Amino acid sequence: MKPLFFHIAAFFGLAFGSGCSGSFLDIDPMTSILDQNFYKDINDAEMALIGCYDGYQRTASNGSFAFPVVSEVLSDNCFGGTGHGDGRNYQVLDRFDQAQSSADENIFNGTWTDYYAGIFRCNTLLSKLDGTDFSGNQAARNRIEGETRFLRALMYFDMVRLFERIPLLTEPTTENLPQADPTDTYKLIVEDLLFAADNIPADAYPKASAAQNDGRVTPYAAKALLARVYLFYTGYYGRDDLGVSKAQVLQGVEDIITSNEYRLVDDFKSLWPAASYVPEPETNTLDRSGYAGKGNSEVVFAQKFNNTQNYSGMVDGNAWLVLLGLRQTRFSPYGIGWGACTVNPRLVNAFSANDPRRNASILDIVAEGVPTRDLLPEQREYTGYMNKKYMPTALPDGTDDVGGEGDFMISQDQDYIVIRYADVLLMAAELGSHNAQEYFDQVRGRLGLGSRPVSQEAIMEERRLEFAFEGIRYWDLLRQGLNTAAATIAQTQHVLSGNAPDQVVIEGAKIQQKRGFMQIPMTQITLSKGVLTQNEGWN
Repeated sequence: MKPLFFHIAAFFGLAFGSGCSGSFLDIDPMTSILDQNFYKDINDAEMALIGCYDGYQRTASNGSFAFPVVSEVLSDNCFGGTGHGDGRNYQVLDRFDQAQSSADENIFNGTWTDYYAGIFRCNTLLSKLDGTDFSGNQAARNRIEGETRFLRALMYFDMVRLFERIPLLTEPTTENLPQADPTDTYKLIVEDLLFAADNIPADAYPKASAAQNDGRVTPYAAKALLARVYLFYTGYYGRDDLGVSKAQVLQGVEDIITSNEYRLVDDFKSLWPAASYVPEPETNTLDRSGYAGKGNSEVVFAQKFNNTQNYSGMVDGNAWLVLLGLRQTRFSPYGIGWGACTVNPRLVNAFSANDPRRNASILDIVAEGVPTRDLLPEQREYTGYMNKKYMPTALPDGTDDVGGEGDFMISQDQDYIVIRYADVLLMAAELGSHNAQEYFDQVRGRLGLGSRPVSQEAIMEERRLEFAFEGIRYWDLLRQGLNTAAATIAQTQHVLSGNAPDQVVIEGAKIQQKRGFMQIPMTQITLSKGVLTQNEGWN
Protein backbone atom coordinates (compact mmCIF):
# COMPACT_ATOMS: atom_id res chain seq x y z
CA MET A 1 0.00 0.00 0.00
CA LYS A 2 2.11 2.90 -1.23
CA PRO A 3 0.03 5.65 0.39
CA LEU A 4 0.97 4.15 3.76
CA PHE A 5 4.67 3.72 3.16
CA PHE A 6 5.81 6.73 1.22
CA HIS A 7 9.21 8.08 1.97
CA ILE A 8 8.59 9.69 5.31
CA ALA A 9 12.20 9.46 6.44
CA ALA A 10 13.32 12.01 3.90
CA PHE A 11 10.73 14.46 5.18
CA PHE A 12 11.49 13.99 8.84
CA GLY A 13 15.22 13.54 8.52
CA LEU A 14 15.03 10.58 10.87
CA ALA A 15 18.35 9.00 10.02
CA PHE A 16 18.68 6.06 12.38
CA GLY A 17 21.95 4.38 11.54
CA SER A 18 22.98 0.94 12.73
CA GLY A 19 26.23 2.27 14.13
CA CYS A 20 26.41 4.07 17.45
CA SER A 21 29.08 6.50 18.54
CA GLY A 22 28.08 7.22 22.11
CA SER A 23 25.09 5.97 24.00
CA PHE A 24 23.89 2.44 23.28
CA LEU A 25 20.75 4.10 21.90
CA ASP A 26 22.41 6.93 20.04
CA ILE A 27 19.93 8.62 17.73
CA ASP A 28 20.92 11.14 15.08
CA PRO A 29 19.64 14.65 15.94
CA MET A 30 16.15 15.48 14.73
CA THR A 31 15.80 18.24 12.16
CA SER A 32 14.30 21.58 13.03
CA ILE A 33 11.21 20.62 11.02
CA LEU A 34 10.49 17.78 13.41
CA ASP A 35 11.61 19.26 16.69
CA GLN A 36 10.46 22.86 16.49
CA ASN A 37 7.86 23.32 13.79
CA PHE A 38 6.10 20.00 13.67
CA TYR A 39 3.19 18.43 15.61
CA LYS A 40 1.02 21.50 15.19
CA ASP A 41 -2.20 19.79 14.13
CA ILE A 42 -3.87 16.51 13.19
CA ASN A 43 -2.21 16.45 9.77
CA ASP A 44 1.22 16.55 11.37
CA ALA A 45 0.24 13.79 13.78
CA GLU A 46 -1.01 11.63 10.90
CA MET A 47 2.27 12.22 9.08
CA ALA A 48 4.25 11.24 12.14
CA LEU A 49 2.14 8.11 12.50
CA ILE A 50 3.15 7.06 8.99
CA GLY A 51 6.73 7.54 10.17
CA CYS A 52 6.04 5.02 12.93
CA TYR A 53 4.75 2.49 10.41
CA ASP A 54 7.87 3.17 8.39
CA GLY A 55 9.99 2.54 11.48
CA TYR A 56 8.40 -0.87 11.90
CA GLN A 57 8.86 -1.60 8.20
CA ARG A 58 12.57 -0.82 8.50
CA THR A 59 13.05 -3.58 11.07
CA ALA A 60 12.77 -5.92 8.07
CA SER A 61 13.85 -3.76 5.13
CA ASN A 62 17.13 -2.39 6.47
CA GLY A 63 19.13 -5.57 5.84
CA SER A 64 19.49 -6.74 9.44
CA PHE A 65 18.58 -10.18 10.76
CA ALA A 66 14.81 -10.20 10.32
CA PHE A 67 12.55 -11.60 13.02
CA PRO A 68 10.63 -14.03 10.74
CA VAL A 69 13.83 -15.60 9.39
CA VAL A 70 15.48 -15.85 12.80
CA SER A 71 12.34 -17.45 14.22
CA GLU A 72 12.43 -20.19 11.58
CA VAL A 73 16.15 -20.87 11.96
CA LEU A 74 15.70 -21.28 15.72
CA SER A 75 12.83 -23.74 15.27
CA ASP A 76 12.72 -27.38 14.20
CA ASN A 77 11.30 -26.32 10.81
CA CYS A 78 14.59 -25.26 9.24
CA PHE A 79 18.35 -25.41 9.43
CA GLY A 80 20.58 -22.37 8.93
CA GLY A 81 21.65 -23.25 5.41
CA THR A 82 23.06 -20.39 3.22
CA GLY A 83 26.12 -20.80 0.98
CA HIS A 84 28.76 -23.45 1.49
CA GLY A 85 31.48 -20.81 1.64
CA ASP A 86 29.55 -18.25 3.69
CA GLY A 87 30.20 -17.33 7.30
CA ARG A 88 28.53 -19.47 9.94
CA ASN A 89 26.39 -16.87 11.69
CA TYR A 90 23.21 -18.74 10.79
CA GLN A 91 24.71 -21.85 12.36
CA VAL A 92 25.37 -19.91 15.57
CA LEU A 93 21.62 -19.36 15.77
CA ASP A 94 20.47 -22.74 14.52
CA ARG A 95 22.66 -24.62 16.99
CA PHE A 96 22.59 -22.08 19.82
CA ASP A 97 26.36 -22.33 19.74
CA GLN A 98 28.74 -19.37 19.66
CA ALA A 99 31.59 -21.76 18.84
CA GLN A 100 30.18 -22.11 15.32
CA SER A 101 31.59 -18.63 14.68
CA SER A 102 33.22 -17.12 17.75
CA ALA A 103 33.76 -13.75 16.04
CA ASP A 104 30.03 -13.31 15.39
CA GLU A 105 29.19 -11.49 18.61
CA ASN A 106 27.16 -8.79 16.86
CA ILE A 107 24.72 -10.85 14.83
CA PHE A 108 21.81 -8.81 16.14
CA ASN A 109 23.39 -5.36 16.32
CA GLY A 110 21.51 -4.06 13.29
CA THR A 111 18.32 -5.68 14.51
CA TRP A 112 18.71 -4.05 17.93
CA THR A 113 19.28 -0.56 16.52
CA ASP A 114 16.53 -0.87 13.89
CA TYR A 115 13.95 -1.87 16.49
CA TYR A 116 14.94 0.84 18.95
CA ALA A 117 14.87 3.40 16.15
CA GLY A 118 11.28 2.36 15.43
CA ILE A 119 10.38 2.46 19.12
CA PHE A 120 11.98 5.91 19.37
CA ARG A 121 9.68 7.19 16.63
CA CYS A 122 6.64 5.84 18.46
CA ASN A 123 7.74 7.33 21.77
CA THR A 124 8.36 10.69 20.10
CA LEU A 125 4.87 10.83 18.63
CA LEU A 126 3.25 9.72 21.90
CA SER A 127 5.13 12.43 23.80
CA LYS A 128 3.87 15.13 21.40
CA LEU A 129 0.16 14.27 21.29
CA ASP A 130 -0.87 16.41 24.24
CA GLY A 131 0.68 19.47 22.62
CA THR A 132 -0.94 18.89 19.24
CA ASP A 133 -4.10 20.75 18.24
CA PHE A 134 -6.70 18.16 17.25
CA SER A 135 -9.46 20.82 17.03
CA GLY A 136 -11.52 18.92 19.55
CA ASN A 137 -11.37 15.66 17.60
CA GLN A 138 -10.59 13.40 20.55
CA ALA A 139 -11.53 10.28 18.60
CA ALA A 140 -8.84 11.00 16.02
CA ARG A 141 -6.29 11.65 18.74
CA ASN A 142 -7.13 8.35 20.43
CA ARG A 143 -6.98 6.45 17.16
CA ILE A 144 -3.55 7.83 16.36
CA GLU A 145 -2.36 6.99 19.85
CA GLY A 146 -3.83 3.50 19.53
CA GLU A 147 -2.06 2.77 16.24
CA THR A 148 1.21 4.10 17.61
CA ARG A 149 0.98 2.05 20.78
CA PHE A 150 0.20 -1.09 18.79
CA LEU A 151 3.35 -0.61 16.71
CA ARG A 152 5.42 -0.02 19.83
CA ALA A 153 3.92 -3.12 21.45
CA LEU A 154 4.64 -5.25 18.40
CA MET A 155 8.27 -4.14 18.23
CA TYR A 156 8.76 -4.70 21.96
CA PHE A 157 7.15 -8.14 21.67
CA ASP A 158 9.66 -9.18 19.01
CA MET A 159 12.54 -7.82 21.08
CA VAL A 160 11.51 -9.30 24.43
CA ARG A 161 11.05 -12.72 22.86
CA LEU A 162 14.46 -12.59 21.21
CA PHE A 163 16.45 -11.17 24.12
CA GLU A 164 14.13 -11.28 27.17
CA ARG A 165 16.02 -8.62 29.15
CA ILE A 166 15.94 -5.36 27.22
CA PRO A 167 15.89 -1.65 28.10
CA LEU A 168 12.30 -0.45 28.42
CA LEU A 169 11.93 3.04 26.96
CA THR A 170 8.58 4.80 27.11
CA GLU A 171 9.85 8.29 26.24
CA PRO A 172 12.07 9.60 23.41
CA THR A 173 15.33 9.41 25.31
CA THR A 174 18.88 8.29 24.64
CA GLU A 175 19.45 7.64 28.34
CA ASN A 176 21.65 4.65 29.07
CA LEU A 177 19.01 2.50 30.75
CA PRO A 178 19.59 -0.97 32.20
CA GLN A 179 17.68 -4.04 31.10
CA ALA A 180 14.18 -4.28 32.51
CA ASP A 181 12.47 -7.19 34.16
CA PRO A 182 10.69 -8.93 31.25
CA THR A 183 7.41 -8.84 33.16
CA ASP A 184 7.51 -5.04 33.06
CA THR A 185 8.04 -5.13 29.31
CA TYR A 186 5.13 -7.51 28.84
CA LYS A 187 2.90 -5.36 31.03
CA LEU A 188 3.61 -2.33 28.84
CA ILE A 189 2.87 -4.41 25.74
CA VAL A 190 -0.47 -5.47 27.20
CA GLU A 191 -1.36 -1.91 28.23
CA ASP A 192 -0.55 -0.65 24.74
CA LEU A 193 -2.61 -3.35 23.05
CA LEU A 194 -5.60 -2.85 25.33
CA PHE A 195 -5.53 0.86 24.55
CA ALA A 196 -5.32 0.15 20.82
CA ALA A 197 -8.20 -2.31 20.97
CA ASP A 198 -10.38 0.17 22.86
CA ASN A 199 -9.56 3.32 20.89
CA ILE A 200 -9.16 2.39 17.24
CA PRO A 201 -12.69 2.42 15.80
CA ALA A 202 -13.86 -0.86 14.31
CA ASP A 203 -14.77 0.94 11.10
CA ALA A 204 -11.56 2.95 10.80
CA TYR A 205 -9.95 0.57 8.29
CA PRO A 206 -12.55 -1.94 7.07
CA LYS A 207 -11.33 -5.04 5.29
CA ALA A 208 -13.72 -4.22 2.45
CA SER A 209 -11.49 -1.21 1.70
CA ALA A 210 -8.20 -3.08 1.92
CA ALA A 211 -7.04 -1.57 -1.36
CA GLN A 212 -6.89 1.80 0.40
CA ASN A 213 -5.96 0.88 3.97
CA ASP A 214 -4.20 -2.49 3.98
CA GLY A 215 -1.43 -2.48 6.57
CA ARG A 216 -3.16 -0.17 9.02
CA VAL A 217 -3.74 -1.31 12.57
CA THR A 218 -7.29 -2.28 13.49
CA PRO A 219 -8.78 -3.10 16.90
CA TYR A 220 -8.96 -6.68 15.68
CA ALA A 221 -5.22 -6.79 15.03
CA ALA A 222 -4.67 -5.50 18.57
CA LYS A 223 -6.92 -8.18 20.06
CA ALA A 224 -5.24 -10.92 18.05
CA LEU A 225 -1.75 -9.78 19.03
CA LEU A 226 -2.86 -9.57 22.66
CA ALA A 227 -3.88 -13.23 22.50
CA ARG A 228 -0.49 -14.18 21.07
CA VAL A 229 1.29 -12.21 23.79
CA TYR A 230 -0.85 -13.73 26.53
CA LEU A 231 -0.34 -17.30 25.34
CA PHE A 232 3.42 -16.89 25.07
CA TYR A 233 3.91 -15.14 28.40
CA THR A 234 1.68 -17.43 30.46
CA GLY A 235 3.12 -20.48 28.73
CA TYR A 236 6.81 -19.66 29.04
CA TYR A 237 6.76 -18.02 32.46
CA GLY A 238 3.90 -20.00 33.97
CA ARG A 239 2.37 -16.85 35.42
CA ASP A 240 -0.82 -14.92 34.76
CA ASP A 241 0.04 -11.49 36.14
CA LEU A 242 -0.19 -9.11 33.18
CA GLY A 243 -3.34 -7.31 34.28
CA VAL A 244 -5.56 -9.00 31.72
CA SER A 245 -7.54 -12.18 32.27
CA LYS A 246 -7.80 -15.23 30.07
CA ALA A 247 -11.52 -14.51 29.72
CA GLN A 248 -10.77 -10.99 28.42
CA VAL A 249 -8.26 -12.31 25.92
CA LEU A 250 -10.69 -14.97 24.72
CA GLN A 251 -13.45 -12.39 24.35
CA GLY A 252 -11.11 -10.35 22.18
CA VAL A 253 -10.54 -13.13 19.67
CA GLU A 254 -14.24 -14.03 19.76
CA ASP A 255 -14.92 -10.39 18.82
CA ILE A 256 -12.72 -10.81 15.76
CA ILE A 257 -14.60 -13.91 14.70
CA THR A 258 -18.07 -12.42 15.18
CA SER A 259 -17.08 -9.20 13.39
CA ASN A 260 -17.27 -11.06 10.05
CA GLU A 261 -14.41 -8.88 8.82
CA TYR A 262 -12.24 -11.88 8.02
CA ARG A 263 -12.55 -15.34 6.54
CA LEU A 264 -10.27 -18.16 5.47
CA VAL A 265 -9.37 -18.08 1.80
CA ASP A 266 -10.75 -21.11 -0.04
CA ASP A 267 -7.42 -22.45 -1.30
CA PHE A 268 -4.53 -22.53 1.17
CA LYS A 269 -1.85 -22.19 -1.48
CA SER A 270 -3.45 -18.97 -2.76
CA LEU A 271 -1.99 -17.19 0.28
CA TRP A 272 1.54 -17.47 -1.13
CA PRO A 273 2.85 -16.14 -4.48
CA ALA A 274 5.43 -18.84 -5.22
CA ALA A 275 3.00 -21.61 -4.27
CA SER A 276 0.19 -20.29 -6.46
CA TYR A 277 1.91 -18.80 -9.52
CA VAL A 278 1.90 -20.96 -12.67
CA PRO A 279 4.59 -20.44 -15.34
CA GLU A 280 3.37 -19.72 -18.88
CA PRO A 281 6.45 -20.41 -21.06
CA GLU A 282 4.74 -19.45 -24.33
CA THR A 283 4.33 -15.87 -23.17
CA ASN A 284 7.15 -15.83 -20.60
CA THR A 285 4.70 -14.80 -17.91
CA LEU A 286 3.30 -16.11 -14.68
CA ASP A 287 -0.38 -16.87 -14.29
CA ARG A 288 -1.09 -15.11 -11.02
CA SER A 289 -4.83 -15.72 -10.98
CA GLY A 290 -4.51 -18.32 -8.23
CA TYR A 291 -2.97 -15.82 -5.80
CA ALA A 292 -5.39 -14.30 -3.28
CA GLY A 293 -3.34 -11.10 -3.24
CA LYS A 294 -2.06 -8.74 -0.59
CA GLY A 295 -4.58 -7.75 2.04
CA ASN A 296 -6.84 -10.71 1.28
CA SER A 297 -9.68 -11.78 3.55
CA GLU A 298 -7.43 -13.87 5.80
CA VAL A 299 -4.85 -11.18 6.58
CA VAL A 300 -5.48 -9.62 10.00
CA PHE A 301 -2.21 -7.68 10.03
CA ALA A 302 0.78 -7.60 7.69
CA GLN A 303 4.14 -5.88 7.52
CA LYS A 304 3.96 -4.05 4.21
CA PHE A 305 6.70 -3.70 1.59
CA ASN A 306 7.20 -1.86 -1.70
CA ASN A 307 9.47 -2.66 -4.66
CA THR A 308 10.99 0.83 -4.79
CA GLN A 309 14.02 0.09 -2.59
CA ASN A 310 17.36 1.17 -4.01
CA TYR A 311 20.99 1.64 -3.02
CA SER A 312 20.55 5.38 -2.49
CA GLY A 313 18.74 5.35 0.82
CA MET A 314 15.26 4.18 -0.15
CA VAL A 315 14.48 1.47 2.40
CA ASP A 316 11.03 -0.05 1.97
CA GLY A 317 11.44 -3.51 0.42
CA ASN A 318 11.39 -7.03 1.83
CA ALA A 319 15.13 -7.32 2.37
CA TRP A 320 14.98 -10.84 3.81
CA LEU A 321 13.02 -12.62 1.09
CA VAL A 322 16.15 -13.06 -1.03
CA LEU A 323 17.72 -15.07 1.79
CA LEU A 324 15.18 -17.83 1.24
CA GLY A 325 15.60 -18.22 -2.52
CA LEU A 326 17.32 -21.06 -4.36
CA ARG A 327 21.10 -20.90 -4.23
CA GLN A 328 22.56 -20.09 -7.66
CA THR A 329 19.36 -21.33 -9.31
CA ARG A 330 16.20 -20.00 -10.92
CA PHE A 331 13.44 -22.45 -11.82
CA SER A 332 10.16 -20.72 -12.54
CA PRO A 333 8.18 -19.81 -10.56
CA TYR A 334 10.94 -20.19 -7.94
CA GLY A 335 13.58 -17.48 -7.80
CA ILE A 336 17.21 -17.13 -6.87
CA GLY A 337 18.55 -16.25 -3.44
CA TRP A 338 21.01 -17.19 -0.74
CA GLY A 339 19.72 -20.62 0.28
CA ALA A 340 18.98 -19.91 3.94
CA CYS A 341 16.51 -21.96 5.98
CA THR A 342 16.81 -25.36 4.31
CA VAL A 343 13.78 -27.35 5.40
CA ASN A 344 14.10 -30.05 8.04
CA PRO A 345 12.92 -33.44 6.69
CA ARG A 346 11.17 -33.97 10.01
CA LEU A 347 8.71 -31.25 9.06
CA VAL A 348 8.16 -32.76 5.63
CA ASN A 349 7.33 -36.09 7.23
CA ALA A 350 4.95 -34.49 9.73
CA PHE A 351 2.39 -33.79 6.99
CA SER A 352 -0.08 -36.50 6.09
CA ALA A 353 -0.09 -37.61 2.46
CA ASN A 354 -3.44 -35.93 1.80
CA ASP A 355 -2.63 -32.60 3.45
CA PRO A 356 -2.42 -29.94 0.69
CA ARG A 357 -0.37 -27.70 2.98
CA ARG A 358 2.68 -29.87 2.33
CA ASN A 359 3.00 -29.00 -1.36
CA ALA A 360 1.79 -25.45 -0.76
CA SER A 361 4.43 -24.85 1.92
CA ILE A 362 7.42 -26.95 0.87
CA LEU A 363 9.40 -27.09 -2.36
CA ASP A 364 10.49 -30.69 -2.97
CA ILE A 365 13.50 -30.02 -5.18
CA VAL A 366 13.73 -33.50 -6.70
CA ALA A 367 9.99 -34.09 -7.12
CA GLU A 368 9.49 -30.74 -8.88
CA GLY A 369 12.50 -31.23 -11.14
CA VAL A 370 14.56 -28.28 -9.93
CA PRO A 371 18.02 -28.53 -11.53
CA THR A 372 20.76 -28.99 -8.94
CA ARG A 373 23.91 -28.66 -11.06
CA ASP A 374 24.62 -25.16 -9.80
CA LEU A 375 22.74 -25.44 -6.52
CA LEU A 376 24.45 -28.43 -4.87
CA PRO A 377 28.07 -27.20 -5.04
CA GLU A 378 27.01 -23.87 -3.51
CA GLN A 379 24.41 -24.93 -0.94
CA ARG A 380 25.14 -25.51 2.74
CA GLU A 381 23.00 -28.02 4.65
CA TYR A 382 21.07 -29.18 1.60
CA THR A 383 18.12 -31.39 2.54
CA GLY A 384 16.24 -31.50 -0.74
CA TYR A 385 13.58 -29.11 0.52
CA MET A 386 13.03 -25.34 0.64
CA ASN A 387 10.07 -23.25 1.74
CA LYS A 388 7.51 -21.90 -0.75
CA LYS A 389 5.60 -19.46 1.43
CA TYR A 390 8.33 -16.85 1.35
CA MET A 391 10.30 -17.50 -1.81
CA PRO A 392 11.39 -15.08 -4.57
CA THR A 393 9.79 -15.76 -7.94
CA ALA A 394 11.14 -15.94 -11.48
CA LEU A 395 9.69 -15.84 -14.99
CA PRO A 396 9.94 -18.89 -17.28
CA ASP A 397 13.04 -17.53 -19.05
CA GLY A 398 14.84 -17.12 -15.72
CA THR A 399 14.28 -13.38 -15.41
CA ASP A 400 13.72 -12.25 -11.84
CA ASP A 401 10.07 -11.48 -11.17
CA VAL A 402 10.58 -8.14 -9.46
CA GLY A 403 9.61 -4.54 -10.07
CA GLY A 404 11.39 -1.34 -9.13
CA GLU A 405 15.05 -1.46 -10.12
CA GLY A 406 14.70 -5.11 -11.15
CA ASP A 407 17.30 -6.24 -8.62
CA PHE A 408 16.45 -9.58 -7.01
CA MET A 409 18.42 -8.60 -3.91
CA ILE A 410 16.51 -5.41 -3.05
CA SER A 411 13.35 -5.24 -5.18
CA GLN A 412 11.31 -7.91 -3.39
CA ASP A 413 7.98 -6.71 -2.00
CA GLN A 414 6.08 -9.75 -0.70
CA ASP A 415 4.34 -8.71 2.51
CA TYR A 416 5.00 -10.58 5.73
CA ILE A 417 1.68 -11.76 7.16
CA VAL A 418 2.08 -11.21 10.90
CA ILE A 419 -1.36 -12.54 11.86
CA ARG A 420 -3.75 -14.67 9.82
CA TYR A 421 -7.38 -15.40 10.58
CA ALA A 422 -6.52 -19.10 10.88
CA ASP A 423 -4.38 -18.14 13.88
CA VAL A 424 -7.32 -16.28 15.42
CA LEU A 425 -9.46 -19.42 15.14
CA LEU A 426 -6.82 -21.69 16.64
CA MET A 427 -6.01 -19.26 19.46
CA ALA A 428 -9.71 -19.04 20.32
CA ALA A 429 -9.86 -22.83 20.46
CA GLU A 430 -6.74 -22.97 22.64
CA LEU A 431 -8.10 -20.34 25.01
CA GLY A 432 -11.12 -22.53 25.68
CA SER A 433 -13.89 -21.15 23.49
CA HIS A 434 -17.21 -23.00 23.66
CA ASN A 435 -16.88 -23.15 19.88
CA ALA A 436 -13.38 -24.67 19.99
CA GLN A 437 -14.29 -27.75 17.95
CA GLU A 438 -16.03 -25.65 15.31
CA TYR A 439 -13.06 -23.28 14.97
CA PHE A 440 -10.60 -26.17 14.83
CA ASP A 441 -12.66 -27.89 12.16
CA GLN A 442 -12.82 -24.69 10.08
CA VAL A 443 -9.04 -24.64 9.75
CA ARG A 444 -8.92 -28.31 8.78
CA GLY A 445 -12.07 -28.17 6.71
CA ARG A 446 -10.77 -25.86 4.01
CA LEU A 447 -8.02 -28.45 3.45
CA GLY A 448 -10.48 -31.28 2.92
CA LEU A 449 -9.29 -32.95 6.10
CA GLY A 450 -11.75 -34.68 8.37
CA SER A 451 -12.76 -33.60 11.84
CA ARG A 452 -10.43 -34.43 14.71
CA PRO A 453 -11.26 -34.08 18.41
CA VAL A 454 -9.89 -30.76 19.60
CA SER A 455 -7.29 -30.86 22.37
CA GLN A 456 -4.18 -28.94 23.35
CA GLU A 457 -2.01 -31.55 21.67
CA ALA A 458 -4.10 -31.51 18.50
CA ILE A 459 -4.03 -27.71 18.37
CA MET A 460 -0.24 -27.55 18.69
CA GLU A 461 0.19 -30.18 15.99
CA GLU A 462 -2.17 -28.27 13.72
CA ARG A 463 -0.33 -25.01 14.37
CA ARG A 464 2.95 -26.56 13.28
CA LEU A 465 1.54 -27.59 9.92
CA GLU A 466 -0.63 -24.52 9.37
CA PHE A 467 2.01 -21.90 10.21
CA ALA A 468 5.24 -23.50 9.00
CA PHE A 469 7.72 -20.81 7.84
CA GLU A 470 5.61 -17.96 9.23
CA GLY A 471 7.82 -17.18 12.24
CA ILE A 472 5.50 -18.85 14.76
CA ARG A 473 6.70 -22.41 15.43
CA TYR A 474 9.70 -21.62 17.65
CA TRP A 475 7.66 -19.46 20.00
CA ASP A 476 4.92 -22.10 20.10
CA LEU A 477 7.54 -24.63 21.20
CA LEU A 478 9.08 -22.32 23.77
CA ARG A 479 5.76 -21.51 25.38
CA GLN A 480 5.18 -25.22 25.92
CA GLY A 481 8.20 -25.21 28.19
CA LEU A 482 11.95 -24.90 27.75
CA ASN A 483 12.48 -28.64 28.18
CA THR A 484 9.87 -29.40 25.54
CA ALA A 485 11.42 -26.94 23.10
CA ALA A 486 14.95 -28.21 23.66
CA ALA A 487 13.96 -31.86 23.32
CA THR A 488 11.94 -31.21 20.17
CA ILE A 489 14.58 -29.14 18.38
CA ALA A 490 17.59 -31.29 19.37
CA GLN A 491 18.66 -33.71 16.63
CA THR A 492 21.36 -35.01 14.35
CA GLN A 493 20.50 -34.74 10.67
CA HIS A 494 22.51 -35.87 7.64
CA VAL A 495 22.77 -33.16 4.97
CA LEU A 496 24.98 -32.11 2.07
CA SER A 497 27.22 -29.05 2.18
CA GLY A 498 29.05 -28.21 -1.02
CA ASN A 499 27.66 -31.52 -2.34
CA ALA A 500 29.62 -33.43 0.31
CA PRO A 501 28.23 -35.33 3.32
CA ASP A 502 27.74 -33.17 6.40
CA GLN A 503 25.78 -33.24 9.63
CA VAL A 504 23.64 -30.78 11.52
CA VAL A 505 23.99 -31.49 15.23
CA ILE A 506 21.74 -29.50 17.55
CA GLU A 507 22.16 -30.15 21.27
CA GLY A 508 19.22 -29.60 23.57
CA ALA A 509 21.55 -28.70 26.42
CA LYS A 510 22.75 -25.61 24.55
CA ILE A 511 19.16 -24.40 24.13
CA GLN A 512 18.51 -24.94 27.83
CA GLN A 513 21.72 -23.15 28.84
CA LYS A 514 20.51 -20.06 27.00
CA ARG A 515 16.90 -20.48 28.15
CA GLY A 516 15.89 -20.14 24.51
CA PHE A 517 17.02 -16.50 24.17
CA MET A 518 19.56 -14.82 21.93
CA GLN A 519 22.84 -13.01 22.48
CA ILE A 520 22.83 -9.30 23.31
CA PRO A 521 25.02 -7.59 20.68
CA MET A 522 28.48 -7.04 22.11
CA THR A 523 28.63 -3.58 20.55
CA GLN A 524 25.61 -2.56 22.63
CA ILE A 525 27.16 -3.93 25.81
CA THR A 526 30.37 -2.02 25.09
CA LEU A 527 28.59 1.23 24.27
CA SER A 528 26.54 0.95 27.45
CA LYS A 529 29.79 0.80 29.45
CA GLY A 530 28.64 -2.38 31.10
CA VAL A 531 25.12 -1.24 31.97
CA LEU A 532 23.86 -3.97 29.67
CA THR A 533 24.90 -7.52 30.51
CA GLN A 534 25.05 -10.59 28.31
CA ASN A 535 22.31 -13.19 28.38
CA GLU A 536 22.88 -16.46 30.17
CA GLY A 537 24.85 -19.01 28.17
CA TRP A 538 26.23 -16.55 25.61
CA ASN A 539 29.19 -15.35 27.68
